[in-house]
Amino acid sequence: MAYFWVTVGSAIGGLLRYLVGKWTVSISMAFPTGTLLINIAGSFVIGYFGTLTLQSGRHPASENLRLFVMVGLCGGFTTFSAFSLQTYDLVRSGHWVRALANVLLSTVLGLAAVAAGHYAAAQPVSQVAVAETAEEELTS
Repeated sequence: MAYFWVTVGSAIGGLLRYLVGKWTVSISMAFPTGTLLINIAGSFVIGYFGTLTLQSGRHPASENLRLFVMVGLCGGFTTFSAFSLQTYDLVRSGHWVRALANVLLSTVLGLAAVAAGHYAAAQPVSQVAVAETAEEELTS
């Protein structure tokens, strides 16, 4: 079953990557903005979901669900190979500053997104008191 869930997740992740790429094509002509956004979003999701669903996390999840999201969905969605190719193309065409910016932004923002996802998932759930009567609602 693990192979099945990784395959399904990869297909969905790949489709999402394609859709985001199409959505950002107009702003990605001079700089691979779409790939950068995809890598940041995927980094956040893997950091958030990976922490949230640990056996010791707030919402422990089955191994198959973790494989579906973290290996399949995030693996199909994030585009490190495309990032590498686009960076190499920038270098080959003499755009060293853009290539360096792509490497630095993707790396730093990707790591920051993983950390933000981890931090968001690791926060305790706050308990919100709910009024049970109209009188309690008016006095709170």
